[in-house]
Amino acid sequence: MSKIQSLITLVHSLTHAEKKAFRIRSGRNKQQPDYLLLYDIIDKHPALSKTEIQTMFAETSPRATFETTSKYLFELLLESMLNLRKEQDSFIFLYKKIIHARMLYEKSLISESLNILEEVIRLAEKYENHNALLLALRLELDYLLAAGFPTMDEKTLLKKQFKLTDALKYIRKINEQSSLYEILKHRILNKGQIRTQKQKDDLNDLVFSEISLVSSLNVDNFEINKLHQLFQSNYLISVGDYQSALNSYYELNNLFEENKHLWNKPPIYYLHTLEGILESLRSIRNYEGMSYFIVQLKNIVCESVTFKLNVVCTTYLYELFPLLDHGEFEKCSKLMITYRDSLYEKFNSLPRSRQAELSLYTSLVYFVNGEYQKAHKFLNQIILHEKNYFSLPLFRTIRLVNLMILYKMNDIDLIKYEIRTMMRDIGGFERNYRIERFLFRFLSNPLPSPSFKRIQVWNKTKKELDDIKQDLFERKILQIFDFTAWIESQLTKTPLSEVLQQKSALV
Repeated sequence: MSKIQSLITLVHSLTHAEKKAFRIRSGRNKQQPDYLLLYDIIDKHPALSKTEIQTMFAETSPRATFETTSKYLFELLLESMLNLRKEQDSFIFLYKKIIHARMLYEKSLISESLNILEEVIRLAEKYENHNALLLALRLELDYLLAAGFPTMDEKTLLKKQFKLTDALKYIRKINEQSSLYEILKHRILNKGQIRTQKQKDDLNDLVFSEISLVSSLNVDNFEINKLHQLFQSNYLISVGDYQSALNSYYELNNLFEENKHLWNKPPIYYLHTLEGILESLRSIRNYEGMSYFIVQLKNIVCESVTFKLNVVCTTYLYELFPLLDHGEFEKCSKLMITYRDSLYEKFNSLPRSRQAELSLYTSLVYFVNGEYQKAHKFLNQIILHEKNYFSLPLFRTIRLVNLMILYKMNDIDLIKYEIRTMMRDIGGFERNYRIERFLFRFLSNPLPSPSFKRIQVWNKTKKELDDIKQDLFERKILQIFDFTAWIESQLTKTPLSEVLQQKSALV
C-alpha cells in the first residue's frame, strides 16, 4: 500500500474521539497549516481517488509539497492517537511510563525513576503484561546496581531477581503455546478444513505437543488458559467435533467474562470466542442458543472503526444464518436491507476474508430468491479479483456457488470450462469434498424434462446424498450451504424453502 493510500485509510478509520483530539491539537496554530488542509480534503471527500486528492491539495496549497505534507500528517495522526490512548489502554500506558522512567534516570533523577518503575511493576502484574513486567524489572535492577543498591538487603535483591526469572518463564511458556496455536491456524487457513482421516492425523503432532505443554505448566494464568482454549476449540471445529468445541468455547467465554480488565483493545480474541460459539451452535442447529451471544456481539464497545465494522458483519451473518438454514428467504432479503448503510456501503473497508464471506452469503440470498443476475454480479467482485482471494479456503465454495448460478442461467459451456479449471486447481479428486464431486457431475448435464425421469434420478441419488450428509468431513461445507437440499429441490421440483423447512422440522 502506498504512503498516501495508507494515509487515506488511516484518516477514514479514525474514531470520533481521535478526530476531536487531532482537531484540538491542530487548533493551537493561528493559521491553518498545510497538513490540516490535506486532512480536511481526505476527511470530507471520502470518494476522491489519490490523484484527485493530490490535485485538490495542489490547488489549495500551491507552495506545499504533497509527499512531505502527507508523511508529516501521517506522523501527527499517529502521535495524536498515542496521546489519546495512553490513558485508555494499559499496554500503551505501561510502556509510556517505562519511557518516562528512562528519561528521568538519564537526568539523574534516580529516585523518581525507581518510583515510576515500581508503579509499572505493580500494574504489569495486575494486567498480566509479562513483557512490560520483565522490562521494568530489568531496568529497576540496572538502576539499583548503578546506584549501589541503596538501603536494600540481599534477601530483597534475590526476591526481585526471582520475580524477573518468573516473568521470563511465563513469557517462554506463552510463546511456546502461541507458536502451536499459530501453526494450527496456519494449517487450517492455508490447507482448508479437514477432509480426510489422514489430514486429521496430520494435526496430531500439534495436539500432543499442546497437551504436553499445558500439563507441564500447572499455573493459573489468563493468557495461557486463553491460548489453550483457543487451540482446543479451533482444533475441534476443524475436525467437526462441534459439541466439544462448544464446551471449550463456553469455558473460554467464562474466562473472558471473569477477566475483563485483561481484554485487548480492541477485544479481538473475545470476538473470535463469540464467533466460535455461534459457529458451533449453528453446526448443532441450536438456533435459540445463538440469540444470547448475538446480543453479546452487539454489546461489544470499541472505538476502532475497523473493528466495529467487523463486529457488525459478524452480527449480520449470524442473524442471517438461522433464516437461511430454515428456508425463510424473504426474511433474509429484509435483513439484508436493514444492513445496507451500516455494512454494505462500507464493503471495501472489510478485511478480504470478510469480503469473501459477505459476498458469498449475499449472493446465496439473491440466488435462493431467484435473482440470478444479482447473485452473479455480487459474486463476481470476488471471482474477477481471484488473485486477492484465491488463497482463502472459502474461495472454492464461492466458485462452487458460482457454478450453481451459471446452471440456473443455462450457461452449460462455461460450467464445463469452470469445472475443468477447478479440478486442475484442486489437483485431483483426492482433495475434493464428495459433495463437490457430486455437483461437478450434476451440473455438467441438463436434467431430463419429464417429471417421472427426474424422480428416477432422485431415487438413484438420494442414498448417495444421505451418505454424504452423514460424513463427518462433509459437514463443514454443508454448514456453509445445504447443497444436498438444493439438489433435492431441483430433482423433485420442490421449492428449496420447503425442502429446508422439512429438514428443520426433522431435527
